[in-house]
Amino acid sequence: MLKLGIIGATGYVGAEIVRLLALRDDIKITTVVSNSFVGQPFSAVYPSLRGIYDNICDKLDIDEISEKADFFITALPHGVSTSVIPRLLEKGKRVIDHSGDFRFRDVNVYEKWYKVTHNAPHLISNAVYGLPELYRNEIKTAFLVADPGCYPTCSILAIAPALENRIVSHKDIVITAVSGVSGAGRKSELAYAFCETDENFKAYGIANHRHTPEIEQELSLLCGKPVMVSFTPHLAPFKRGMLATSYMNLDSDNLSPADIHSLYVDYYRNEPFVRILPLGQLPETKHVAGSNYVDIAITVDSRLNKLIVVSVLDNLGKGSASQAVQALNIMAGLDETKGLLSPGLYL
Repeated sequence: MLKLGIIGATGYVGAEIVRLLALRDDIKITTVVSNSFVGQPFSAVYPSLRGIYDNICDKLDIDEISEKADFFITALPHGVSTSVIPRLLEKGKRVIDHSGDFRFRDVNVYEKWYKVTHNAPHLISNAVYGLPELYRNEIKTAFLVADPGCYPTCSILAIAPALENRIVSHKDIVITAVSGVSGAGRKSELAYAFCETDENFKAYGIANHRHTPEIEQELSLLCGKPVMVSFTPHLAPFKRGMLATSYMNLDSDNLSPADIHSLYVDYYRNEPFVRILPLGQLPETKHVAGSNYVDIAITVDSRLNKLIVVSVLDNLGKGSASQAVQALNIMAGLDETKGLLSPGLYL
């Protein structure tokens, strides 16, 4: 049985991982680390797990927790992972990290956008970007997987088929995206209080959101040309879910909507968690919340010769926690879909 440790377990991402794995018969969560709740039962922090996962929260002692697990999932703030993960790797552990610390191929890009000095740049070349649809084979043997951001996952999967197949320009790509409040994490900042978010809708991070260079990096690798995107995120008054609308200039006016739809269907034909909707249908966050699915729909604006792609996922699911479980399944040689085929909550 696979023994797993979760560091930063009492944040929303960590709690979702525990929820997804607590009843698995092939994975045992042997340690949950939370400096804020050391010595308390995990189910005291999240009472919905009472009687399901009551293990006591450990302190962050690398020597002690390393004896308890072979795989670790870290859900720590950026800048913190670089002080924890090297020590886990030195002990032969395999790690999936949720911070932005190991997602970038160029440390200078990371330091510019995150405004911190990277404390383990020697590990960057060994890290695998944890998007299974693009890096499944690399994930299988990786010791360090960098779980993608939620906005990048939603955007990259929407754009990849068109860009890689050269039916759109790599220039002037525009992405507008909306996330539920849980995307900000489990924090008590005023901006995320109920009265500030309820019945409210706002943009933030315009032209400077940290997920922008992550999207650009992966899209550039797909098409072999430098891609820059205009990315604008928004905060919506729901708990979980994400919707991205991507606008691209078509390189040809000879492609019909049916042609492009077929291209998308073929591109993701063997991907268990990507659902391409029929022409004329549009995805909704309610259809994927609580799941590991991403729904994608394409529309052609013939007046402007643009391809418009709408994609939705759960920011706590395919955007973070359940995507990490998908990667864990792959790394451990398990069925990739194990424990992840549940449909969205809908209600």
